[in-house]
Amino acid sequence: MKYPQLIQRASQFVLALIFLLGLSAKAQAQDPKQPTVWMAPPGIENGKSLRDLFEHPEGWKETRSLVDVLMYTDLNFKRQFSDDELRRWFGQLKEWNIRLAMEVGALKEWGQTGEKTFAAERPIWDRLQGLGANLYAIAMDEPLCCAREQIHKPDDYAVEETANYIAVVRQHFPEILIGDIETYPSISVEDHEHWIEALQKRLAEKNVRGLDFYRLDVDWIRFNIQNKGSWKEVRDIERFCHQKKLPFSLIYWSSGYPGMLKRGMADDSTWYVSIMQQGYDYAFIDGKPDQYVIESWVGAPSQSIPETADWTFTRSVRDFAKKFVKRSP
Repeated sequence: MKYPQLIQRASQFVLALIFLLGLSAKAQAQDPKQPTVWMAPPGIENGKSLRDLFEHPEGWKETRSLVDVLMYTDLNFKRQFSDDELRRWFGQLKEWNIRLAMEVGALKEWGQTGEKTFAAERPIWDRLQGLGANLYAIAMDEPLCCAREQIHKPDDYAVEETANYIAVVRQHFPEILIGDIETYPSISVEDHEHWIEALQKRLAEKNVRGLDFYRLDVDWIRFNIQNKGSWKEVRDIERFCHQKKLPFSLIYWSSGYPGMLKRGMADDSTWYVSIMQQGYDYAFIDGKPDQYVIESWVGAPSQSIPETADWTFTRSVRDFAKKFVKRSP
């Protein structure tokens, strides 16, 4: 073989090796076996908690290094923030390498079909993308629970309309991950399993990609107060999801906060202590979600920063992630 040909072959080999190494590095960076941390601050005071995160980034630098996804509701994005604010903030998220997710409707009293709900939401999503948002994922806000408790429709109706919603989202936003949030223990383990199987089956029949994750909103204070449900059953749902190759996601929140507030006993420390307690309780039975979601809709904590102060939202996220989220090097 002539010398120029040897050089050419060697160059091709080096380029191929670099390409393969790049793929390997990318695969490691997106390793699905590594748990992720999601944070969703409260939407109180016209978005003060979220606004403070972007206006005072020095106040949660360590927390940012531990967080993979920032989540907020699409409706609050619409109501609370200007175009200029969002354009600037979405640029900051890219610099920080934090992905953006939204909690959204799928089946609601104001949107009793999947297509009607999506038609109401799409202008919000288009606006956000036009301002530079790189939408990573959406989490549907309890369509099965809504069908049962709010619009009083049978489970089959919930399956069909949720599948319709997912199908139209996949059509217009094919890259976005789609997950479902459902409640426990108000929905039994058996009903969760049946719901997952029925929804995935209907999506397969429509030739639509199924759920990308399944998230539980656990009202865990009821385990002791009402003797209903258990962390063991939550673990059973986690195992079922993993058997179905479906990532399992768990919300960590202060389940007892509303009751303590009524009794005049709740404050920001209640939030912090509660999510740490939930962390210990689920870890004690070897629960290991694929997604740890620290999310507040209870109006607490009152401050999101700084992460070094007692009881702030970022302090709770930072301390929780360092304690409970174990990732391999």
